[in-house]
Amino acid sequence: MRRPSPPPSDPRVLIFERGAPGRVNAPQMPRPLAPPADIPSTLLRRAPLALPQVSELQVVRHYTRLSQRNFAIDTHFYPLGSCTMKYNPRAAHVAAQLPGFANRHPLAPESTGQGVLACLFELQEMLKDVTGMRAVSLTPMAGAQGEFAGVAMIRAYHAARNDLARDEILIPKAAHGTNPATAAMCGYRVREIDVRADGDIDLVALNAAIGPRTAGLMLTNPSTLGVFDRHIEDIAQRVHAAGGLLYYDGANLNAILGQVKPGDMGFDVVHLNLHKTFATPHGGGGPGAGPVGVGERLLPFLPVPMVGESGGRYYWITEKTRPQSIGRLSTFAGNVGVLLRAYVYARLVGREGMARIAHYAALNANYLLERLSRLGFEPAYPGRRAAHEFLLTLKGLKERTGVTALDVAKRLLDKGYHAPTIYFPLMVPECLLIEPTETESRDEIDGFVAAMAEILAEAETTPELLKAAPHTLPVRRVDEVRAARALDLVWKAHPASA
Repeated sequence: MRRPSPPPSDPRVLIFERGAPGRVNAPQMPRPLAPPADIPSTLLRRAPLALPQVSELQVVRHYTRLSQRNFAIDTHFYPLGSCTMKYNPRAAHVAAQLPGFANRHPLAPESTGQGVLACLFELQEMLKDVTGMRAVSLTPMAGAQGEFAGVAMIRAYHAARNDLARDEILIPKAAHGTNPATAAMCGYRVREIDVRADGDIDLVALNAAIGPRTAGLMLTNPSTLGVFDRHIEDIAQRVHAAGGLLYYDGANLNAILGQVKPGDMGFDVVHLNLHKTFATPHGGGGPGAGPVGVGERLLPFLPVPMVGESGGRYYWITEKTRPQSIGRLSTFAGNVGVLLRAYVYARLVGREGMARIAHYAALNANYLLERLSRLGFEPAYPGRRAAHEFLLTLKGLKERTGVTALDVAKRLLDKGYHAPTIYFPLMVPECLLIEPTETESRDEIDGFVAAMAEILAEAETTPELLKAAPHTLPVRRVDEVRAARALDLVWKAHPASA
C-alpha cells in the first residue's frame, strides 16, 4: 500500500524567521496610546515590543504549514498505546455544534433546555447500561477528574460509616500514572501490588496487602499490559471481604464494550474516558469528559449536577436532594459539548455497534501482534491474547544491536508513522505499547508492519541510522536531558538581523 508522507520539511518553525523589517498587515494597527500617568516609570517598557513583522498572508501560510507538520489521526496511523487515538466521526462534531446546543447559556431555565437535558439523560442511561452501574454522573471534566471523583466517593463512603482507619489504596504496578496521583490527592497512602510474569495481578501479594487499612483497589481491566486479568472475580471477592471497594479505570473500555460490564466483574465505581471510547476529541490539553458510574453502595455520593426525569420532563438534580454528594466538580455541568459528541456517537453505533467496537479493537490488536511477532519482535507477555493493545520488549534487540525503543520510535517518524508509546509501563524493559484501535483498516496496519520490518532490518545492518533518526523532519534528534534541564523558550533576534 502507499505509505503516508512525512510532514513538509521546511526548517522554519518560528514566525520570527519570516517577514522583513517594516512589513505590516493592512490596515495598520492604531498607534499606541500614551501610558497612564499613574504607572511607575520602572514598569514601563524601554524598547518596542519584539513582534514579528509579517504580512497577513505570511501568517496564514506559516500556521497552515505548521499544522501540516503534525502527526495526527486525520493524516497518519497513530498507534499510541494506552491512549486510544482513534478516528472521531465528523457527524458527532457537527451535531454537537447545532445552534440549539452551542448557543444555550448554562444559566438558562430548564424549561428552555429540555432537548439538551434529554440528550444528557439518555447518555447517562446508555453509560449506565454499558457499565452495569446503578447510576451515572456526567459532570467530571476529564478522565483524571473522573478518577478523583471515584476515589473521593470511596472516601466519603468509608467516612459515612465512620470507618476512618482505612487510609490505603492498593494499585497494581501496571496502573496508569494518574491512579497513584489521584489516590494521593484524596489523602490516601498508595500501596503497590506486584504483577506476575503472565500479566495477571499477584494474588499472593494482594492477600498480603489487604487488611483493615484497605479503602479500595484501583484497577484497569484489561490492564495497560494489554491483557485481561483472569482472576478479576476472585480479586473483587477478596477486596470486598476485607471491607474495601473496587474502582475501575475505564481507560481501556473499548476492549470490552458490549462484551462484559465492569459492574458484572464486581466493581463499585467506574470512570469513563469519553475521549477514548466514545469518540470525543483527544489531545491538545482538552476539553475532556470523564463520567463516573457507581453501584448501590456509592449512590448517595455521586457528584452533582445530574439529570433526572419525571413524567417526560427533565430537570437538574442538585445538592438540595443529594446531601451526601461529594459536590460539584465544575461551575456548571461539565463539558456539555464533549458529552453531546459522545451521545451522538453512541446513537450512531447503537448497541450492536458497541459490540463491534470491541470485536475490531481486539481483532486489529491480535492481528498486528501476530504479524510483528513473526517478524522477530518479542512480545512482553507471550502466549497471552491481546485485549486491544499489546507490549513488545526490545531488550534483546538492544543487547544485540544497541538500538533502543526510542531509536525505533524516532525512525518510525521517517517512515510516516507516529510512534507507539515507549517506556511505559516501566516494568517492561525497552517496551513499545501499541494500540491500532478499531478504526484502522487491514491495509493501514499492513503498511505499519512493513515499516517495522524495514526498521528491524536497519537495526541489524545499520544501527547508526536509527540512532540518529529522524532524518526527514524539521526537528531532528535532540538532547532530551539538556532540553529538560536547560530549557530555553525565549526567541532572540540574530545580531545581523536585529
